[in-house]
Amino acid sequence: MQEHRFEVAVIGAGSAGLAAWQAASNHTDSVALIEGGTPGTTCARVGCMPSKLLIAAANAAHQARHAAPFGVRLDGEVRVDGEAVMTRVRQERDRFVGHVLESMDSIPDSCRYKGMARFEDAHTLLFGDDIRLTAGRIVIATGSRPVIPEPFEIAGDRLVTSDTVFEWRTLPESVAVFGPGTTGLELAQALARLGVRVRLFGQHGSLGVLTDDKVIAQCERLFNEEFYLDTRGNAEIVERHGDQVRVRFTDRRSSESMTESFDHALIATGRQPNVDRLELPRAGLALDERGMPEVDRHTLRCRNGNGEFGHIYMAGDVDNDTPVLHEATDEGNIAGDNAGRGKGVYAAPRRSPLSIAFCEPQMARVGPGHAALAEQYGDRLSVSEFSYENQGRARIMAANRGYLRLYGEYGSGRFLGAELCAPAGEHLAHLLAWAHQQALSVPEMLGMPFYHPTLEEGLQTALRELSARLLLKPAMGNQCMECGPGA
Repeated sequence: MQEHRFEVAVIGAGSAGLAAWQAASNHTDSVALIEGGTPGTTCARVGCMPSKLLIAAANAAHQARHAAPFGVRLDGEVRVDGEAVMTRVRQERDRFVGHVLESMDSIPDSCRYKGMARFEDAHTLLFGDDIRLTAGRIVIATGSRPVIPEPFEIAGDRLVTSDTVFEWRTLPESVAVFGPGTTGLELAQALARLGVRVRLFGQHGSLGVLTDDKVIAQCERLFNEEFYLDTRGNAEIVERHGDQVRVRFTDRRSSESMTESFDHALIATGRQPNVDRLELPRAGLALDERGMPEVDRHTLRCRNGNGEFGHIYMAGDVDNDTPVLHEATDEGNIAGDNAGRGKGVYAAPRRSPLSIAFCEPQMARVGPGHAALAEQYGDRLSVSEFSYENQGRARIMAANRGYLRLYGEYGSGRFLGAELCAPAGEHLAHLLAWAHQQALSVPEMLGMPFYHPTLEEGLQTALRELSARLLLKPAMGNQCMECGPGA
């Protein structure tokens, strides 16, 4: 058996793994990178980038169909070429993946290993039957994969996930989407705007990144104007029928049981960590009932069976803490930096929670979310809300659909977060996340400039209301007189 020794071994070459390798390499040249999956990161290959390419095509079609309010007339029907749409998605996706692979060319071949690693003991990894790799510190960054619940397997090859949907040669006529989280919601709306008959089903009332029931209710109403969405759909695949799947569900409007046929079932019910091949019990870690270790989110060290945090780190989607790219690379940097140091582990501050869904209106959560804040702060939690129905810039753009809720702490005036579904919400969410990370108070946020006419003026109005609820400053009296028309 071949024997190899390194100071640090990084298992996984995705966003977190590459960041970990780079960070550890700043301290030592003895860093192994173990690539076990398909080349390219989840983000570039099957996640962020191809989904946004599909959304971009969908929004172009949607805008063309809805140009009439501006006096722009299109002669004839807006036609979507499904084959051309999917060809561009894959071509641009492959370009992004290529950039990732090019960035890996700087990693010496002597430090790169391909294969599925498994623990032999706390410091030793095995590849097949012929390679043993020993490392002083180990970073687990193996990522995650879609969960396919057993009842859905009846769909056979008509079942797709976010890992396979972008391989379609063309667009289907109909799709049943299961799981209204970020992935399911984004793909469902994009497909609907591209002319696909879509129904999106959930079970427990959740939607996208939201936890605030009032925002969820507003969003569910808005999305149902475009495609069928039921967050409590009680839907199931009952049979495979030829080249289609038959789905039985309770209609959200009539409450009647219905059965419909679809070309595909898209399963977006969640992801699971890629740890089942690692043989973690041999690593000496303390594991929970799911077989996962406890991770200190500030150092990314895993707790050992003796109760102490040791030399094994976990970063990225595999820990299922915050499965988004900027958090994955942050965690990779933290874990890799600490593993590379060897001694003198540092506890790194973490960024304010920020989650975005690129549906339209765009959805976002800043901070821990309403559900967690309500539990933590109780009656000290103050809330303001704002509708974009009559917001000036939103009406100018004919995008006056959306809802914003802000949270603050009574007594301190501190801004605690927000949940929203708003036009260009991704940009508003960043402003709010920066304010949250700086621990700004509501009066401090109101002291910032708000240009006219902008979508951000809606935030100003909501902040004024929140300030009033916190007994800090009265709400706006006459909006036009104070801030101009449409604020």
